[in-house]
Formats: sequence, C-alpha cells, structure tokens
Amino acid sequence: MQPFDTVTGSAAPLLAANIDTDVIMPKQFLKGIDRSGLAQGVFFDLRLLPDGTPNPGFILNQPAWQQASFLVTGPNFGCGSSREHAVWGLRQRGIRALIGTRFAGIFQDNCQRNGVLVIQLDEAQLANIAEVVSQPATAQLSVDLPRQQIRLADGTVIPFLTDELGKQALMQGLDAVGATLQRAEQIRAFERQHLRDNPWLNL
Repeated sequence: MQPFDTVTGSAAPLLAANIDTDVIMPKQFLKGIDRSGLAQGVFFDLRLLPDGTPNPGFILNQPAWQQASFLVTGPNFGCGSSREHAVWGLRQRGIRALIGTRFAGIFQDNCQRNGVLVIQLDEAQLANIAEVVSQPATAQLSVDLPRQQIRLADGTVIPFLTDELGKQALMQGLDAVGATLQRAEQIRAFERQHLRDNPWLNL
C-alpha cells in the first residue's frame, strides 16, 4: 500500500446519509477476477446520466473536485453489504481519506486494510469542513496523519483521533499481511519453541 503521511488535495462534500456500498460500487462491477478497473464503477449511477453522459450535478464531475483526494461524507457512509470492492474502487479513484461522523463497521475495517484513512469527527466539526470545501476556491485541505490534524484552506486546524496500530500501519504502507510479516522472526521463534515443547507434533 502507499504510505500515508501528509496528503493535500481537494475534498468533495458528499453529505447524503446512508450511502451504501451498492451506491459506491454497483453490483455489475463485481464480476472481474481481480481488482483492476474498479475506478470506473465508483458512484457509477450518480456520476452518469441514463444516456451514459456525465451528470453535471454530481460533485465529482465538477472541475474543483474531479481529482478529489478526500470525501467529506454524511452519516453511516459505507453501510449495506460488506463488499470490499467499494473500498478498492475508491482507492483506485484516488481517494486517500474519508471524513465523516459515522461509518459502517465492516466498511471502516475494509478501509483500514486497504490504505484508506477514516476520520470520525463530531457534527459541528464536519459541518465546518463541509462549508469550507464546498467552495471551489477553498476546496483543498491537508490531512497530516503523524500529527493527526486536518488543515483547511482558511487556516483552521482540526485535530482528530485514530488508533495507534492503524495509524502506524497506514504511515508505513502496511496491510494486515505486511504488518504480520514485520514479526516474522518472532513467529518463527515461537514455532520452533512450540515444536521443542511438543515434539509429538513433528510426527
């Protein structure tokens, strides 16, 4: 995974409540045998009109937010099915972090495993961010993971909390397998000692 330190980019406000994983990644994009090409499926039914042309009213089709690095989300973002494709697609689309008040639990776990930072704030903090980034001139912000701060274009600094293990994994670009392999020698030492203590397991 790509390490996450300080990332600067535009933040698109997508504040509807209960945006589920079928909206994020519709089922017709789940047929592939690998993870490739999922960026085209992200918010497919919101991004495109029935005739296949871009929907000019959708935030990610508007110039200031077309290359958004962040989404400022409504409550319960990522609810519905547990499809990991939704997170894979967001990451392929260039989304590095989601900023909201509440996220579906399995979706949040999938984000952590796939290099997407999830930041939970209170409603007043989120409303402040959404107001600032909704204007093209101030749409950019920076997320400083080491310092656990969001810096808005108007100079506002908003602290956030995150768990230390997840923070370190993101900063080092480690998924669950990579984090485990950091302790490979300890695991091998345990295995050797366990076999010495239980020699019948070698039979």
